[in-house]
This record gives sequence, C-alpha cells and structure tokens, in this order.
Amino acid sequence: MNKQFLFICFSFLFAYSYSQQLLANDTLTRTATIKNSTNGNEIIFTPETPALNQIAGAPKAFYTYYWEFGDGHYSTEEKPKHIYKNKGEYNVKLWATNNYDTGKPPTTRPKKIAINSITTDYEDLATMDEDFTIKRNREPIPEEEIVAIMSYKNIKDYVTNGKVYLFYNELKYKANNFELLEARTYHNEKNISVDGFAYTKNIDNESTYLASLHDDIVRSSTILQDSTEKTNLPLTISESKAYYKDWSLLEFDNMQPNEERNIFFSLKTTPEMVKDTSAIISVRGIYIPDDNYDNHKVKDMEMEIVTSHDPNKMSSNGTFMNYRLVRFKTLKYKIKFQNNGEGPARTIRLETDIPDMLDKSTLQVMDMYPKCDICPKREVLYSCLDTTFTDTQAIFTFKNIYLPGSKQKNVKEYDSTKGFVKYKIKFAKDFHKKKTKSRTAIIFDKNDPIITNYSTTRFLPGISIGVKTGYNSFNDLKNSESYFFGATLSPFKSYRWYWQIELMNNLHTYDSDTNIVEEFIQEAQGFRFLQRTSTDISYENIDWDIPVLIRYNINNYFGLGAGLQNTISLSEKQEQRILIEQFEGDTPDAFVFRTEEDTGSETNSFTNLRTGLLFEATAGFARIGPSLGARYIMNFENNFNNWQFYAIWKF
Repeated sequence: MNKQFLFICFSFLFAYSYSQQLLANDTLTRTATIKNSTNGNEIIFTPETPALNQIAGAPKAFYTYYWEFGDGHYSTEEKPKHIYKNKGEYNVKLWATNNYDTGKPPTTRPKKIAINSITTDYEDLATMDEDFTIKRNREPIPEEEIVAIMSYKNIKDYVTNGKVYLFYNELKYKANNFELLEARTYHNEKNISVDGFAYTKNIDNESTYLASLHDDIVRSSTILQDSTEKTNLPLTISESKAYYKDWSLLEFDNMQPNEERNIFFSLKTTPEMVKDTSAIISVRGIYIPDDNYDNHKVKDMEMEIVTSHDPNKMSSNGTFMNYRLVRFKTLKYKIKFQNNGEGPARTIRLETDIPDMLDKSTLQVMDMYPKCDICPKREVLYSCLDTTFTDTQAIFTFKNIYLPGSKQKNVKEYDSTKGFVKYKIKFAKDFHKKKTKSRTAIIFDKNDPIITNYSTTRFLPGISIGVKTGYNSFNDLKNSESYFFGATLSPFKSYRWYWQIELMNNLHTYDSDTNIVEEFIQEAQGFRFLQRTSTDISYENIDWDIPVLIRYNINNYFGLGAGLQNTISLSEKQEQRILIEQFEGDTPDAFVFRTEEDTGSETNSFTNLRTGLLFEATAGFARIGPSLGARYIMNFENNFNNWQFYAIWKF
C-alpha cells in the first residue's frame, strides 16, 4: 500500500514538473528579441522571433513588425535602419504580430540604445500626405496590447500651439473595450484635465460658440475661419462625448511650419471587451492645429475584433440591432484582404454572401483600396472596381490594378500590400428576425480562393408587451363563469422559438356539487324518520394565473405553445348553505314535517395554489399584432382542467 501511494505521489510530481517545464518552454518560445548593429548614430535593427504555428488551411503564416525608436519615430519594416539626430540613450520597442498563427503574439523587452557619436547626417524627411492621421500596429484581440499612432503636421506658415484628443470606449458597448496604459510623447505635449476648455482666443462680432467639455455650451464670437476644415468644435466635442465614454486631451506648443510629430497611445484590450469577431469598434482623434481658431480635423479609426491575426477578414456594424428601428438602419460591411504573394496582384475578385433579408439593389460602394473608379458597363483598360450580382452574392472585382505582395522584392511597407472594400446596404421590405452570417471568398488573380471569417448580424431580443383577455371554460365545475384580462411579456417579433410569460387577473365564480347526507333518526317515543342534510358551497374567486411557456411560430399567422401555469387565489369568498329536511317516514317521498336552513360565509387570501401543463395554438398575426387563441390547461388537481379562449394583441 505504501509503495503504491509513493508511486502515485511520484507520478503527480513528475507530471507537475513536466507541465511546468512545458509552460516555461512555451512562454520562452513566445518571446521576440531585438538585435542591432551600430555605426555611430546609424542603427540597423533585426528581430529574432519564435517559430510560427501554422493555422490549418490558412495561407502561410508570417510576422509583421512595428518598431518605436524612442525618439518619436517608428517603422513597420522587418529590419529597419534608423538614424538618430542627437546623442543620448533611447528606449527601443518592438511589437511582432503573428499572422495565420495559432499562438499569442510574442512579447518583447524594450532595449536601450546608446548614441555616443554623430557619424551620419540626420535628414528630417516629410512622410505625411495629410496633416492628421491615426494608425494602429495590429487588430485588437481580448487582453492584448495595441498601439494607436496619432500623427499630426503643421501645414500653416507660422508657429502654432494646439491640442489633440483621443476618444475611446464607445457607449453602445456595456463594457469598456480598452484601457489606456500610457501616451508616449516626444515634443513636450502636456496631458491636461479632461474638464478643461478648448476655445478660440480671437473674439469678433461673428456668432459662434466656445468649445466646452462640460454639458453647457458657452456662446461667444470669433473671426472668420478656414472653410476647408471643420469649424464647429463645440458640436464635434459634444457628439464625441455622446458616442464615447473616455478621452485623453493633450496640449502642444511651438510647432514649426511643416513639422511632423507622433504620439503613441498604448491601449490594453479588456477581458470584458466585445467578443464578436464580426463587430467593428473605433477610436476617434481630433486635431486642433491652432488654439486661436476652432478649425479642427476629425479622424475615426475603425477596428475589427479578432481571435487571431488574419489580414483577410469581413466585418459589419450590424452586430446587435434593435429590430423595431432596423428599417431606418443601413448596414455597413468591410472586406479586408492582403496579397501575401511574391508578386503583385492584377485582378482581385471578392465573392461576398448577401443574406436574403438585405436588398441587393441598394448596395453602394463607400470606399475601397486600391483607390480606383467604378467600372462602366463597357470594357475599359484603366483600373476600376466592378460590382455584379448572383442570386446570393455580390461580386466585387478589382480590374487592371497593381497590389504588391508582402513577399515581393523591395516591398517594405506591409500596409501597401493590403486592400479593402467598404459598402453599405439596406434591408429588404419584408424580412424576419433571425441572425444572418456572410463570408467572402477572396481570389487573387487565378490562385485558389481564401475564405474569410463569418460576419454575423444579430438582433437584440427587445421586449413586446401584449394585452390579453378571454374566457375560461371549466367543464367539470358547476355553474362556472370565468373571465380574465392581463398582460404578456415576450421578445419583440421573434422569428421561430421564443419564451413568453403572462400575468392574468381571473374573476371566477362556481358552485360545488351538492353534498347530501341521509340518516334515520329514532326518537324515544318510538317515532322513526328520515333526515336529509344538503350542503351547497358557492365560490367567488379573484385568481392570479402566471403561465410560463415556450412558443413556436409556424409562420406569420400560426403559432404553437406549451408550458406551465401556476394559479393562486388572491381572494376566495365561500358562501355556504346548509338545508336540513325531516320526512314522516323512511323515504324522501314522504311529507316534510320540519325544515331548517343555515347560511354562512368565509373569506381567505392567497390560497388554493395549483399547477398544470398548458398547450395552445394561435391564429392571426403570430409575431406582432392581434390574434385569437385556444389553450388547454391540464391541471394537476381534479376538476380544474379547463379550456381557455382568448384574444391577444402584441405591441
């Protein structure tokens, strides 16, 4: 027995040690390290990354890279070369993202780089095509960190002071999607109170508003503003606060003409974030280039929730919708793709499922990349996007384009190998409340198709309140009359299966069967007679019926249901009448020589609890509106089985 016990303990210890070793090894293998070669102030960085675990059936796994050099610059090249402007010590960070890989992205320790001499001339090259952009290093995955890169540029011909906002955590989601870990700044941007003001300083007689982060709006005046930018800053701030829960406000100064700056926001996705992989979430940036004016730029950065990093993806803003208001909603879809080949793609074909509930004739392309015109009906030689339809699909075809491959020689910017189509579409006139799912087959030139994830649209249950009235027929009760009225609660306009709960106020009167007791009485004088005692009880009840049932809509007009019904007498009034008759002789046919009658009443509350099974059918407007129904309640107590005939109207 002792040997057996020792063997079991040893086995557990061995298994525990082995599992810890595997865990340690697994942790170790998911670490990327930064290597560098230094030549004065010119550094070449090289990543050392763990082996990839290929997702079965997906394109070949690969890494994408995002570097921060610690001086306000960044790169997405695999092996970037960076020239530092000044001597000093810089903290270099690396984020390596594993695409088409089953594991988590590897973590990387920051590395300090010391620049002790300037051997290469620094050239500050302009890289921005716009004066305000927001990018990210990868798509968000629950409980992982992403970086939002906010870049802004002074396109004025004078030195400016201004502000930038970052709004995040949309109010439409119950839980927070992000936690702001830090904002890394390199040009003395100051984090100021979110309760502060952003307003113009130059006052004139032209009517405008001061931008306040409080609920009140301060009315004032300002000089005429640049019409090419948004000018109603208070409205923009107010709309952003109505859409997002949280924000960060940074103030900058002494920005030279044509100067470009970057701010790096580390956002940690929360465990409670929305898990739907077809959902679109966003952050918003607002750039106020000059404090003297309300002129500003707004950028929304949309992101798709992912479970693994896959550049080919389909997403929608119709994750959860209110069915009552859905007719006024336009769905937006986005199909993303990336050319992972060794050469450019000339033709890209996207075969996208269109659910039956959507009207294909309302489809409109909102945006696309590569940027091109919509194809005319005739054949052309220039780049364009063609849209055709089958019974169940929309087919987007990029023609005569050039989309480089990520493995193509001399391609260093991975974003240049990515593309997308964004389109909107309306609901058809008649559709049911059921979830749908769509996916896209992506075909690069004549290669095999790549199948995206499913983009799912779902409807919130909603609440439908109904009014119900009817009559109960108790065949086993004497002189029964029962009328009821009440309310029902169920999901709004469900398609097939749904639950329903009711509360019915039931007015019920009935009589018990007459109880007759006959006995012979022998008097002392020898006289013998028959005595008959008749007892009658009348009930006058106010009952509460609480049915809970599962219903199934066969179609728009007929439905079935089954469930349980609990009934309790809120008030029960009993009227009792006792009649005593004495007959001259031994039979009831004899003459009645004495009659005595006695009456009494009694009232009780919350009595007569009973439960039963119910089965029902309805005809009319089964999902919403009026209908008629019949229900049979098979009670677990005798005499209380009954039919129920009713009318109901659901709103």
